[in-house]
Amino acid sequence: MKKAVESTQRSFNTIRTGRANASLLDKVIVEYYGSPTPIKSLANISTPDATTITIQPFDRSSLNLIEKAISLSDVGLTPNNDGSMIRLNIPPLTSDRRKELVKIAAKYAEEGKVSIRNIRRDAVDSIRKQEKNSELPKDEARDLQESVQKLTDKYIARVDELLAEKEKDITTV
Repeated sequence: MKKAVESTQRSFNTIRTGRANASLLDKVIVEYYGSPTPIKSLANISTPDATTITIQPFDRSSLNLIEKAISLSDVGLTPNNDGSMIRLNIPPLTSDRRKELVKIAAKYAEEGKVSIRNIRRDAVDSIRKQEKNSELPKDEARDLQESVQKLTDKYIARVDELLAEKEKDITTV
């Protein structure tokens, strides 16, 4: 369940909030010498100010490959190549785009909750199976199911907290 929350947090980090954040490029993969490689393995990514991300490749020959990968990705930013580095200017978000991003964040949160609920279902099924095979007494099985439910509630509440934080980030100008 903890991993599901962490995965949801990583998904939230890829959503643009109007200010530069290097994690926007986490999902961008570059085809480098025939193998898919994350940008952060090929270049130094920095945010010199709140509206710019700079990407300085370790190998200059990969500059055009990185630029192409960013253009083809769903990041929604246009790369500016000056021959030695790539600059990504983060435009201010419109209110319509903010609403879209809130919906995307809600979708990621729901995916995280579904994965937590699936883990709960698997755990409860396992407990019931042990109870059916007489490996666990009924009262102990019931206590275990209650503790699994409490854990589920705790992690779902954490996903809701993360969603509220992300919505606040997106909607704050």
